[in-house]
Amino acid sequence: MGQSLQKLTPGNEEKKAKEIGAIAEGCYDKYFADDGRNGTKEWSSADFYHALCETIGEINKKLGSSTQFRVPNTETLNRVFVRHYKGKGKGNPLTKEEFEKILRDVMVETGFSGTGAKDIFFYIFGVPATALFFKQRFLPRAIPNELFIPAVTSATVFVLAKLNKI
Repeated sequence: MGQSLQKLTPGNEEKKAKEIGAIAEGCYDKYFADDGRNGTKEWSSADFYHALCETIGEINKKLGSSTQFRVPNTETLNRVFVRHYKGKGKGNPLTKEEFEKILRDVMVETGFSGTGAKDIFFYIFGVPATALFFKQRFLPRAIPNELFIPAVTSATVFVLAKLNKI
């Protein structure tokens, strides 16, 4: 289940994706698995919203402070739920695949906060742009831009990788 969420996590992707997958499966089993009544539990939108927010809260708690997923608003949640839920009626429980798709789309649509993701985007795009600005200002013909920009970007990514930022 965590393989589809792997793109969302910075840092050690495989470890965090496994953690997210384990948390998502645990929350699915806790809130949506068959409770002995053959899936006859009727879910209101408030119940579903509460269960999904609890899942996102557990993921945020487990991931720590580097990346925090935002809690979705009701319009986003309803739109994603209608798009992925195939049961559409009494006696048709939510499957793990549907829950995974709903959780993934909610996380992608609502985004994430925290300094971890913002820092990565800032460094990967900001450092090469700033270096290009200074190069153009002081040494415009020393190194061609076709070589300079990829070199600075690669160096930035290398430093971020060594510092365990990505």
